[in-house]
Amino acid sequence: MELVLEATLAEIENHLAAAGWDRPPALFALVRADRFRTDDPETAARLGLDQVAGDTLTPVEQDELPEGPLDEMLAGIEWPVAVAGCVLSQEIVFLPPGAEADLTAEQAAGRAADHPERREARLVVGALRDGTTAAVLRLREVDGAHGELLTGPDLAPNLAAALLDTLR
Repeated sequence: MELVLEATLAEIENHLAAAGWDRPPALFALVRADRFRTDDPETAARLGLDQVAGDTLTPVEQDELPEGPLDEMLAGIEWPVAVAGCVLSQEIVFLPPGAEADLTAEQAAGRAADHPERREARLVVGALRDGTTAAVLRLREVDGAHGELLTGPDLAPNLAAALLDTLR
């Protein structure tokens, strides 16, 4: 199931990439195609979901997130049973390991945006009700173009855990 979730995250990242960089965080519900076919066959047909496997994860973008800390916002979310999972996308700034050597975590967070060695990226993290989590990260190239897409289960473990908590 992790590969299915990773593929869905890559699809979401490509959707977001079409809108460019410097975007606010985005939240998506993941609904299985067969749920759409059962609950709303007309919408399923219009979206072409009547032509895909029933366990295909369909991302449904939510309204724009309110201002404020993401952890507090996520702590207030509870998804209905029809939602199989959820995804959060956010743009991040990070420093290479050597650049953080002489800084505390708080100093690194405060200085990362202005640091000459900083890297910018779009992080897309997802979680399913069965406990599966995955993440993809797209590095932003210097000219604003899209860099390579990285995947890995340990890219954002705390965010993955927070998303899992919204599904319980």
